[in-house]
Amino acid sequence: MIVGVPKEIKLQESRVSVTPHGASELKEAGHTVLVEQSAGVGSGFTDEEYAAHGAEICAGIEPVYSRSDMIVKVKEPSEREIALLREGAIMFTYFHFAASKELTKGFLDTAATGLAYETLELPNGSLPLLMPMSEVAGRMAVQEGAKYLETRQGGKGVLLGGVPGVEPATVMVLGGGVVGSNAAKIASGLGAQVYVLDTNLERLRYLDDTMPKNVITLFSNRHNITSLLPKTDLLVGAVLIVGSRAPNLVTKDMLSLMEEGTVVVDVAVDQGGCVETSKPTSHEAPIYEVDGVIHYCVPNMPGAVPITSTLALTNSTLPYLLIVANNGLAGAVELRREIATAVNTCKGHITHKGVAEAFDLDYRPPVSVLN
Repeated sequence: MIVGVPKEIKLQESRVSVTPHGASELKEAGHTVLVEQSAGVGSGFTDEEYAAHGAEICAGIEPVYSRSDMIVKVKEPSEREIALLREGAIMFTYFHFAASKELTKGFLDTAATGLAYETLELPNGSLPLLMPMSEVAGRMAVQEGAKYLETRQGGKGVLLGGVPGVEPATVMVLGGGVVGSNAAKIASGLGAQVYVLDTNLERLRYLDDTMPKNVITLFSNRHNITSLLPKTDLLVGAVLIVGSRAPNLVTKDMLSLMEEGTVVVDVAVDQGGCVETSKPTSHEAPIYEVDGVIHYCVPNMPGAVPITSTLALTNSTLPYLLIVANNGLAGAVELRREIATAVNTCKGHITHKGVAEAFDLDYRPPVSVLN
């Protein structure tokens, strides 16, 4: 198989989907690896390193797309990239289709196959290809939130951990999954008073057992959320429904319950956001204000730390890339059934229920389309 690694073109996105080591493993397995010139520079990898590991360096994006059987990326494709896709090609990346009807319909029109990192699900319910970036984003959410709580950034001027004689900040985390638990870990480590809300009681019991005593678990419902909002300094949105839009747990009307200068970091924005007033921003212009509340809604937060993020991501994705490349998609699904959960589109059909339901479109089981 010919595997293509284009340079990411999303604003201030410096991650790369395959490292030189990954290119070497694919090459040793008998595959051809095409890497767009300077694709890995932002993550600390030179073209010379890729070439030394057996990759072919391409001067531009077009030859990568025109020659490759499988395109491997980090972020969802732009309109330009969609236009370059050929029928029957595979793209393996973070799509988050449910957040964009335009992206979904545009990709369907190509009749290419979309494998989404974020929906690949193991039998135990874990998401191995989403997990590493969720860990990064959860930890970064508190780091960024602490920064924007400073008055020079427009925040209310609260130090997360407080000091002796002065109470710490209050952090509310909506969602107790990987993002939420990592956010709670960092916020509690800095000394904040942390509330984690979730509807999964088993998860809340686990967090109650494992988190430090300044982390309080609460069942997620409207009453508990509205009761906490007036004293919340930093709100972290960490809700995930696999393949579907995130629910709006904080409505625009509820912003009036928060003090001016409160900070919202909505990590769920790449799935539509769990705060109604959330909309995607960028690393270049990360924040905006609604009713005195600062919103930080960068969909590709891990792109700000590309070396850490690239290494964490490719640790998880490379084994699956090799399975697909070695066996073809149908063979890979037969060998590892969880790969079917990553197939979001195939041959012009939506093959993930969450994506189909998000836009009230027809759904086809992936195995029925692959066979």
